[in-house]
Amino acid sequence: MKELFDFILRFGNLNPQQMDFIAAKATILDLPKEAYFSEAGKIARQVGFNIDGILRVCYYNNKSEEITKYFIEENNLVVDLESFDNGICSTAYVQAVTDCRMIVFQKKDWQELLQTIVGFDAIVHKIISRALMQKVERRSPLVSEDATTRYLKFLEVYPTAVNRIPLSYVASYLGVTQSSLSRIRKNIK
Repeated sequence: MKELFDFILRFGNLNPQQMDFIAAKATILDLPKEAYFSEAGKIARQVGFNIDGILRVCYYNNKSEEITKYFIEENNLVVDLESFDNGICSTAYVQAVTDCRMIVFQKKDWQELLQTIVGFDAIVHKIISRALMQKVERRSPLVSEDATTRYLKFLEVYPTAVNRIPLSYVASYLGVTQSSLSRIRKNIK
């Protein structure tokens, strides 16, 4: 729980009673490698905080190819926000790349936290804004740069993750084939 509070307190203040209230609403979830935290076609009903492990957000394109949009490392919130907030079916999967340990809040408990704790909605808004900015910053180079530059940027953005993520997922994220990625990695070394 300490990791969650260290994270939240970077965006605002909470008193001990508020932190106790948040802790009382949380549960621990051990998500095994390759299991889904949320799935396309279903409504997201929980918010998670990733304590340990790596998750990825992916979808299938119209050719039935699996595309990795981004990765979620430790000390980040995990939620399909559009599905969760609007009660609509998700278009993406959130899948554990490694075994993950998460702190999870069910939707009714999360909403109760937002309605009960003064200023918690502002803290959550700051967290979401930061996450959206990071997502844009991380995806932008993938559109305009060559494959080698995209891979080098990936190493910069996810320095601790590269050896924990299967190459097929990295290739999908970068928009290259696995064999192209192998050549790029070989040429960089």
